[in-house]
Amino acid sequence: MTDLAYRFDISQSSVTNIFHAWLDALYATLGGLVHWPETDVCQLPEVFQNEVFRKVNCFIDCTEIFIERPSNLKARAQTYSNYKRHNTIKILVGASPSGCITFLSSCWGGRVSDRQITTESGILDKLLPGDVVLADRRFNMTEDFALKGAQLIVPAYTKGKSQLPKEDVETSRMMSRARIHIERVIGRLKDFEIIKGPLPINFVKRKSDGQVTCGDKIVRVVAAIVNTNDVIL
Repeated sequence: MTDLAYRFDISQSSVTNIFHAWLDALYATLGGLVHWPETDVCQLPEVFQNEVFRKVNCFIDCTEIFIERPSNLKARAQTYSNYKRHNTIKILVGASPSGCITFLSSCWGGRVSDRQITTESGILDKLLPGDVVLADRRFNMTEDFALKGAQLIVPAYTKGKSQLPKEDVETSRMMSRARIHIERVIGRLKDFEIIKGPLPINFVKRKSDGQVTCGDKIVRVVAAIVNTNDVIL
């Protein structure tokens, strides 16, 4: 904001007002491009054209965005990510096999677990009986998905096993190939400079429950733009 104010020879408050006005307009106009479809109407990538994965309609993962270090000690603790060793916000991303972002959670403090953000984000309420979801083994919540009549597929656990059965080895190999898709989707999302962070604290501060923060709007607008790209095959 300071740099833009200097470049255009206007006050920083004017830059801030213009930025937020345009962000609100983009959020209202483009936000609908991120939506949960009834079916995946795009051509399925080759990796999903097999007996195991042909019914997959979504894969999920979490991603984190760096933020400035909060001065409030409670907020600092809630946003500190042990994985990133930095204060972050965490978002659950859901994508179709064709690489379209179909779900975004609200921004949470980086300390939140993958399980909590999944159960409280509302994505489970969108699942229908028979839906199949792919995820990393961190998402150890098969029963939560089963209660919705959906199936969660994660890579086989190797802890305590000298050797995996042949079927698990083959499934894990296909899982690794399929995982590349969600990594490429998140890579497209985080290719935007503003997403790389660190975001200012006032962009992610939530004054009340249910409030859409500036950070939430930025992530959704960027995701909407990502969805205008070509299909990932």
